[in-house]
Amino acid sequence: MKKFIALLMAGAFAASLLPGTASADSAVTRIKDIARVQGVRSNQLMGYGLVVGLNGTGDSNKSTETIQSIVNMLKSYGVSVNQSTLKADNVAAVMVTATLPPFVREGDTIDVTVSSLGDADSIQGGTLLQTPLRAGNGNVYAVAQGAVSTGGFMAGRGGGSGSTATKNFPTVGMTPNGAIVERTVEDDLGTDGSLSLSLSNPDFTTASRIASAINSQYGGIAKAANPGRIDISVPAYYRNNVVGFVSSIEELPVMPDHAAKIVVNERTGTIVMGGDVSVDEVAITQGGLSIKVQKNRNASQPDPFSYGTTIVTRNTDVKVKEDKASTIVLPATANISDIVGALNAVGATPRDTISILQAIKASGALHAELQII
Repeated sequence: MKKFIALLMAGAFAASLLPGTASADSAVTRIKDIARVQGVRSNQLMGYGLVVGLNGTGDSNKSTETIQSIVNMLKSYGVSVNQSTLKADNVAAVMVTATLPPFVREGDTIDVTVSSLGDADSIQGGTLLQTPLRAGNGNVYAVAQGAVSTGGFMAGRGGGSGSTATKNFPTVGMTPNGAIVERTVEDDLGTDGSLSLSLSNPDFTTASRIASAINSQYGGIAKAANPGRIDISVPAYYRNNVVGFVSSIEELPVMPDHAAKIVVNERTGTIVMGGDVSVDEVAITQGGLSIKVQKNRNASQPDPFSYGTTIVTRNTDVKVKEDKASTIVLPATANISDIVGALNAVGATPRDTISILQAIKASGALHAELQII
């Protein structure tokens, strides 16, 4: 395997680069694409329920939680059953999950995901019974019910009674618009005269630029509280139209900044590098030393009419071949395009490039965070 050596030549040239200068590859984007309004978020809901109407593909009698749930449900309707004789082949215990979007009102519908909890073979064709969905605070925010669509199937029966054919995961399904919202999550957006923006990727420079962009449009109403939050005072003439104010802010252009980073996936040989990665002057030497050991067997025959015997000899040939090394020198002003182009010029593969980047980072010549995943 080829070996790569990265040697640091000089580091004085890097000091001449101006700090804070935006890279030419940086793109101007909207505030909407890199930040969101604090408090505007979704909430996770979860509930326990039963899916009925299955064609013998439900839970077995080993799933005691299913048997107990059936007994409790029937008891609430005034029906008494003997738990020991109850069969649950057509019923499956399930967990129901959903995401409650922001600003939904009572009566709106949301999708739910239904997942088998016991040992059911399939919940295809079943119907989810009324299931309350609770949030992390224990309050019920929606109620789910309806037909379950799995997007997969299971043909035949398992358990040693015959062969089966399964496509996708018939134990997980969806109920589109299967939950009705019963309680609204109130979002008091800007009612106190202020709101905050949260950055998707916290950064000091980006937060400062967002605050400057807002202040240049509306005056001194924005302040970067920290790298991930910008506090904004809603102007008096927008107090009755907070939605319009947020919309106007989201459309403001800003140039986000980010730290130089190289992300390397050693399992797949994938390398993702930002355009603002720089290196000091560095020399990279690519050379290969090939050693080949070959064994040969020769037979030594005695002279005719002699009393000698045939002897087998073993000869070992060792051949050493040293390929001519390929050396490239990158100046201190080199960017990532120069690095990639130079490595391609010497025939480096993606995995070779990973080794080279690690060596350059170890030498101190690479000015970027090297993240290996």
